[in-house]
Amino acid sequence: GPAVGMGVGQALLVLLAACAVMPAKDPLLNVCMDAKHHKTKPGPEGMLHDQCAPWKDNACCTANTTAEAHRDQSNLYNFNWNHCGLMPPKCKRHFIQDTCLYECSPNLGPWIDQTDSSWRRERILHVPLCKEDCEEWWEDCKDYATCKENWHKGWNWATGTNRCPWGSMCRPFSHVFPRPKDLCEKIWSNSYKYTTEHRGSGLCIQMWFDPAQGNPNAVVAKYYAWKKRDSTALTETVTPKTNKAECALPWSVLVLLPLVLV
Repeated sequence: GPAVGMGVGQALLVLLAACAVMPAKDPLLNVCMDAKHHKTKPGPEGMLHDQCAPWKDNACCTANTTAEAHRDQSNLYNFNWNHCGLMPPKCKRHFIQDTCLYECSPNLGPWIDQTDSSWRRERILHVPLCKEDCEEWWEDCKDYATCKENWHKGWNWATGTNRCPWGSMCRPFSHVFPRPKDLCEKIWSNSYKYTTEHRGSGLCIQMWFDPAQGNPNAVVAKYYAWKKRDSTALTETVTPKTNKAECALPWSVLVLLPLVLV
């Protein structure tokens, strides 16, 4: 009878209202990767050291991690920047910012990828870096020397810290990485992707930012998360686990909808 219709109609309306009010949490946004020093969830930190300070309102790193990130021989990964002589401060600044972004940013979700390394279960892959970030990094480091193109692997760790592998020569950065694109993409095995997008475009990740202006990378992550979902939705026949999926109504219910809402 009509009472049943009313009941179903009201139930549907409640369901639809709930869907409108409570979108599912996007698993690609505001997350920390599963890696050696990362927190499980991003959150505020009282004080982050020096160049990692912009992330203090919402960070995946702890203050201790950021202090270590600034040391020449840090306990984070026992990595030695000065493997081909002393790295100049203007160059080192970019490597510290790169470490801060990697350890602290909660906005790298769309590029988190599974890995089976001994020290982390997840890594970042093809993060679209702003043109200026790549170019300034290259410009400030081009006169420093290194013996390797990919700094992720292939070092001699016999002494407990990375040394140049036997037989490799120290050569100027500009020979090892002829263009900014080479530096950004090859140094950490494609963690970054060189783009021609500019800072502030909303289409590329900034390695560093002025905290007074807010974090520009949050909106970039949102855009790429949406893009990723969109392409997944097109290629998958199964409904992807997104806001839509949380609120997907069964077909039988959708057919009844016009009747019960009359």
